[in-house]
Amino acid sequence: MEKWVVTTKGADFQSIGKTFGIDPIIARLIRNRDVTGEESIRQYLWGTLEELPSPWLLKDMEQAVGILKDKIRNGKKIRIIGDYDIDGVTSTYILIHGFQRLGACADTYIPDRVADGYGIHAPLIKKALEDGIDTIVTCDNGIAASEEIAMAKDAGMTVIVTDHHEIPYEDTENGRVFRLPVADAIINPKQPGCQYPNKNLCGAVVAFKLVCALYEAFAMPEKEIEEFIEIAAIATVGDVMELQGENRILVKEGLERLSHTSNKGLQELIRANGLEDRKITAYHVGFVLGPCINASGRLDTAARSLALLNAKTKEEAAKLAGDLTALNDSRKALTEKGKEEAIFQVENTELKDQRVLVIYLPDCHESLAGIIAGRIREKYHKPAFVLTDGETCVKGSGRSIEAYSMYEELVKCSGLLEQFGGHPMAAGLSIKKENIETFRKCLNENCTLTEEELLPKVVIDIPMPVSYISKELIHQISFLEPFGKGNTKPLFAQKDLRVLNLRVLGKNRNVAKMQLMDKDGFAVDGIYFGEAQKFADYAAGKEKLSVTYYPEQNCYQGRETLQAVIQNYF
Repeated sequence: MEKWVVTTKGADFQSIGKTFGIDPIIARLIRNRDVTGEESIRQYLWGTLEELPSPWLLKDMEQAVGILKDKIRNGKKIRIIGDYDIDGVTSTYILIHGFQRLGACADTYIPDRVADGYGIHAPLIKKALEDGIDTIVTCDNGIAASEEIAMAKDAGMTVIVTDHHEIPYEDTENGRVFRLPVADAIINPKQPGCQYPNKNLCGAVVAFKLVCALYEAFAMPEKEIEEFIEIAAIATVGDVMELQGENRILVKEGLERLSHTSNKGLQELIRANGLEDRKITAYHVGFVLGPCINASGRLDTAARSLALLNAKTKEEAAKLAGDLTALNDSRKALTEKGKEEAIFQVENTELKDQRVLVIYLPDCHESLAGIIAGRIREKYHKPAFVLTDGETCVKGSGRSIEAYSMYEELVKCSGLLEQFGGHPMAAGLSIKKENIETFRKCLNENCTLTEEELLPKVVIDIPMPVSYISKELIHQISFLEPFGKGNTKPLFAQKDLRVLNLRVLGKNRNVAKMQLMDKDGFAVDGIYFGEAQKFADYAAGKEKLSVTYYPEQNCYQGRETLQAVIQNYF
């Protein structure tokens, strides 16, 4: 069951359309994304890299640059400690290349998901000491590692944290108290007192900002920073950041560069996935290229993905791209198996009546827990945690819905957890096996989600007749790209359409093609992807159908036709 709602945000759409030379429909779509005022609309449509906020607005940036400038000039050994997901790998790549370009004596270490776990741990600090490391720089981790960073400081090392995760806190009688590590500098836009306007940067963009400031301090040509823009864009999409403001500009610029990238690893990954002659979109990064980069950290070692980005020859890059694509295919199969097991558990136990799903799959590979949690969240529209057996304890990942801040709810159950961290929409944790049931009970007893909040919402931008679809409108909709979280693909709707000439196609019978005709006899091609036979059976029993859709131009064998891509129906 779904609840369809129409967005009704007011503005003078005719006037906005005239000012910017766009259809009033496009003006309304922009308003629906909470972009208001002429300057904001102009930036949304035509914003450039020159408009991005200064990296010096980030708290502790001056301290971090001052420290690193001194360390680089004095040849001190620097170790970058990253993370094994797409954001951690790209952050590491940006920092190591930026540092080495400035002449730093720097190396990297990306923790192994199974052997090391997330982030900076005591064994990594001991290893750094053995290797004569003077300075540790974290990326995409570190903000929750107070004990480990204190250990490094006690051993005489310098530590700089670059991260974007939520700042750990405790709610006390005197209010909320934030727990920051005792690092020499902390660069995280979410920390108290940080003046940086965009609080939703991914870890790679935080790293990018540090390199921007360092290049400025070392008087490097501005042009040199541009090689990192496509990498920052990949991370922003891959880590599901909101595509608004600065993030949207970075992704838009990065995607344009990605189609003709000079990075050999990315060239071969694009080729291995059959995208070399295509315009690379946020969809391709989020669902094709990004998962390949993530796959090595899930099923092998993230060092392989970093090696891909670092590849110097076409041959080396092609081999690594092939390996990562094959790993991703394995990951897909294992994910599907885990998802089926999770659904079976929900459907056949008391879990189906609980508002927060805590699913224990002991034999599932721990790296797949987050993906499976995401699939379960999508199916049931409930916050979902998937727990698996790790090396020393149970590990888990959670994915949430908009009305439920996962990180804040974990704080309430923190006494049951060995370790945890994350965002409102996603989190990771470690827990003792004997605490699982108590943890499940704790989350559900604290849960305040209402039936209304648990109902999936289909948010319609505009009820628009299919007769309004035109080549020009579709062209203008492209001005709103890239689409993703915070800048969703526009969704239109029309009631009472007749479905004609319906046929189910595809090897997996997952495509339904038809014509959609309105009451005035206007017809447009329609297409539905998914459970096509279910759609066909439903449509056959209805005289008329109400649909939500996205308009696009279909190019097939040199012939262009307009079509409505159906998203929902009743």
